[in-house]
Amino acid sequence: MKNFIRIFYTSFAALVAGVLLCSFFLHPFDHPSAHISFPYKKAKLTERQAAAHLLNRFTFGARPGDIDAVVKMGLEKWFQQQLEASLPNDTLAQLLSGYDALNLSNDDVVDMYPKPAVLLRQAIKDGYIDKDSVNKGDRKEYRDQLQRYMTDKGMKPLQELYRQLFNQKILRATYSENQLQEVLTDFWFNHFNVSLTKNDCAQFIPAYERDVIRPNVLGDFENILEATAKSPAMLYYLDNFTSMGDDMEMGQRIEKMRKQLGDKAAIMEADTSTGYSKLVKRAQQLKKTRGLNENYAREVMELHTLGVDGGYTQQDVTQAAKVLTGWTVYPMKDYGAAARNQFERMGEEKFRKQGNVREGDFLFAANRHDKGAKTVLGKQFSAGGGYEEGVELLHMLAKHPSTAKFISRKLAVRFVNDNPPQSLIDKMAKTFQAKNGNIREVLITMVSAPEFWSKEALREKTKSPFELAISSVRNLNATITQPYQLYTWINKMGQRLYYYQAPTGFPDNGKYWINTGSLLNRMNFGLALASNRIPGVTVDLYALNDHHEPESAEAALETYGKMIMPERDLEASIKRLTPLLNDPELGKKVDEAAGKTATSQQATMMQNNETMQSNEESDVMDEASGLMPKKKGGGKKNPNPNKIPKNPNKNNYAAMQSAKGNNNMLSQVVGIIIGSPEFQRK
Repeated sequence: MKNFIRIFYTSFAALVAGVLLCSFFLHPFDHPSAHISFPYKKAKLTERQAAAHLLNRFTFGARPGDIDAVVKMGLEKWFQQQLEASLPNDTLAQLLSGYDALNLSNDDVVDMYPKPAVLLRQAIKDGYIDKDSVNKGDRKEYRDQLQRYMTDKGMKPLQELYRQLFNQKILRATYSENQLQEVLTDFWFNHFNVSLTKNDCAQFIPAYERDVIRPNVLGDFENILEATAKSPAMLYYLDNFTSMGDDMEMGQRIEKMRKQLGDKAAIMEADTSTGYSKLVKRAQQLKKTRGLNENYAREVMELHTLGVDGGYTQQDVTQAAKVLTGWTVYPMKDYGAAARNQFERMGEEKFRKQGNVREGDFLFAANRHDKGAKTVLGKQFSAGGGYEEGVELLHMLAKHPSTAKFISRKLAVRFVNDNPPQSLIDKMAKTFQAKNGNIREVLITMVSAPEFWSKEALREKTKSPFELAISSVRNLNATITQPYQLYTWINKMGQRLYYYQAPTGFPDNGKYWINTGSLLNRMNFGLALASNRIPGVTVDLYALNDHHEPESAEAALETYGKMIMPERDLEASIKRLTPLLNDPELGKKVDEAAGKTATSQQATMMQNNETMQSNEESDVMDEASGLMPKKKGGGKKNPNPNKIPKNPNKNNYAAMQSAKGNNNMLSQVVGIIIGSPEFQRK
């Protein structure tokens, strides 16, 4: 009997262990203690301070009550929940439900939001506009004709597509429960940057962020690398859609066409009434554009994978560009309709037999591919290859040790500080290589390392204008009904979302963002937000303090400072901000000073080569304090200048706002906190 009982319990224990083990592999993030342990206590941080640090790094800002919620749940469990990115987003879904362009395919976007040149060509073709009237006559009538055509055809202006793109980014960052996913979407979009400044790729950026970036931010790096390489947005942005081998059939056809035109075309070239000159110009244009384009090959090595010091040469770039010839965009309705029709008539079997590959909007055009032998980073690609060469190249780049180091460093710069310790980068790079470039695992290594919790990492990152705006509305529990208004403020503070022209993306470094002019604009934003002067963005400052009214401006500064910047030592900041409380004209003066200082936003962003250290904060705030009239000794002070008048109806914050308007002392206090150097840190 005893043996039976012993065997029973032994078998039962084995069964339970097996179930738990299977459960772990099926749901690995349900068991935080088995996978993650945060060493914040070794850095002498309290649990609440550690929770605040996590929220500063992996969200766009802590909402009221978030620190309590993270502590209650457990820091490790909260982080793993964020790694799953599967929390319900009912509020966000409701807010986004009115944005009809967000789910359109690239084909549908091309149809519904045509580029101006395409729109005009179609309107002429369909008889709405006489081609001879273009840029002539009554401009209003001309615009009305175009508008009538768009209405009849169900078309909309491109700017409306862009507005929906801007709005959804702000709403997602503010309201998404899966904050880490949104933070990483911002990070990876910036890493694989494309820009609305390039017309060829602009229409495809919404789908690029939606289908290429966001779904891949927590997976294997190779997946997001290949997805971006095949995206129309990237193919157009870095010109790989035109890249082709020298021996391609298209080149032969162009040369044949030019020979057929011959002298007759040359004679008629100046005669614009004939089609000959147009044919010649087209042939010349094709000759210029055809051939090898190295733009993407260079950037995929320098910016996306290996890094500028990754060990490649110019010869490697050229050879890689040849490997990637033929990687282009499948013709869309208004982008090569004739070629699309030809492919469709060909049939799938013949299409594939010729070596072509189609995946959604991506096309590998076999007749454009350089079929010669190539060598990249010592790896040989035999002659006669095709689509598989490009896949193998991206695989090789994703697995390269230089890529592990480069990506690990970029992640550490984003989430730790502007100059992360090499010891941390080495740990992350080791995980990157051991775990197939899995981004989740690299982040776990980072946040489990002592370096992440060290004093050198705490509040040592500077918020970009986007991060400042979103953290402000989250910290103040604001309600957003017009997100585009926040976009205009973010632009004013120096960050024009989706418009950064260089493939590097926005610099992730405090010295790019912080200087006197930018801080004045940030304080201007804080004052406008706190006083409800941003249309469509509403804050209830009184409700944040449980409808308790501070006795004075100094008391409000301390109360709301702790509320908006929790778990920080605010003694020095409060001392520095106190002189700004007395001037009812502060907002006006900040606005005027900002206008004088920032003659050019980009120049302003680049002129400061100093990082935002505490001594710079003092200098900048002293300059802001200098906006106020200097007090002369011996003068009498106004009695109780900082006293906030009692509100006869404490349950009606709107009444208090209306009574005090933009000069409301509480609004000024909170605006100063939002604009302060300490709030710029995360």
